[in-house]
Amino acid sequence: MTKSKGSSPIGPSIVMDASQIGPSYANLEQGDPAPWFHQRSTAATDHAFDMAAGRYIVLCFFGSTRNALGAAAVKCVIENRQYFDDIRISFFGVSHDPCDEAEARVSQHLPGIRFFWDADGLVSRLYGALPNDVNADDTSQLAYRQYWLVLDPTLRVRHVIPFAPDGRDAAALFNHLAHLPPSSCFAGVELQAPILYLPDVFGLDFCNQLLDRYRSNGGREFGMMREVDGKTVEFKNHAFKRRKDYIVDDPELIRQIDALIHRRIAPEILKNYCFKATRTERHVVGCYSAEDGGHFCAHRDNATLGTAHRRFAVSINLNSDFDGGDLNFPEYGPRKFKPPLGGAIIFPCSLLHAVSRVTRGSRYAFLPFLFDEEAARLREFNNQFLGAGVGSFQAN
Repeated sequence: MTKSKGSSPIGPSIVMDASQIGPSYANLEQGDPAPWFHQRSTAATDHAFDMAAGRYIVLCFFGSTRNALGAAAVKCVIENRQYFDDIRISFFGVSHDPCDEAEARVSQHLPGIRFFWDADGLVSRLYGALPNDVNADDTSQLAYRQYWLVLDPTLRVRHVIPFAPDGRDAAALFNHLAHLPPSSCFAGVELQAPILYLPDVFGLDFCNQLLDRYRSNGGREFGMMREVDGKTVEFKNHAFKRRKDYIVDDPELIRQIDALIHRRIAPEILKNYCFKATRTERHVVGCYSAEDGGHFCAHRDNATLGTAHRRFAVSINLNSDFDGGDLNFPEYGPRKFKPPLGGAIIFPCSLLHAVSRVTRGSRYAFLPFLFDEEAARLREFNNQFLGAGVGSFQAN
């Protein structure tokens, strides 16, 4: 067999004749988007990796601490934990050895250091540490490709460093981390989140009309959506979200809202995103109040089967006499956005975003989702995945 002219980022590529070809591995290179996944970790039973966006990420595919190189890599991370603060950089080690968990050979060190329990090889296959075409039951018998991966705040590959027997890989990693630019300038310039910022969507009188409806009827708390055993269910966690909502049920008021969205928002979405929004999900006035500690931690609006149809989120401020309550898009830096009274922020539902804590007064906002006819059919199809208490939808 002969070596190829090129090499993979995780180890040399080998050209073999057809009778010698072995398992195929995924190869991630600089500039590639890193795969998203859910896996058990030291922090959660169903850890959504994409929620870590907004900072540099170091993934270490060490495989097992029973392996000398794997144990040395973990030890080096702990000794250099000052690099990992969950603000600028976070670390995730990937263990394929169940004994690492069962015998507590590795443990998280917060902030900044966590481990995925990848005994089934899900993550390791996605990232090319294990072959991508083998049965999970067979993975323990296969060679594990050990390497470090550095991701930028949008979860794209920035640097790949294979393990080396003499340990020079760790030195190369920490040299790279020491010279990273601020996360807000990871691309060499400060990036603008791909959002629309539109003033004058609702007039003052219309904002006051919606505010009067909220104040007359009051609001109630709704939770977030998440997947549990293949079903989309609602759950509440005040540490993650605190907001009270009023559901607009007046047909004439709904008609007026939809007309304004059609006139003033839909054309801008079409112009900027080449997407024709034809439907609105929920007519909700939300209230984030300082009294309640109103806020919403970083999340994506289409991350479950029950919400996968959502295409664009809209946030229209109905008042201005409050502090805090700003929108932020962590993947694109720390900049905060606060539209004026009657102004809107529109953004793809797949963007990670957060609402900062309101520190004075109450922020009232109209908060619909927009989608199209194709997404309406998807929404109806996904009725089968809705848990108890989550309303179904008919695409008529």
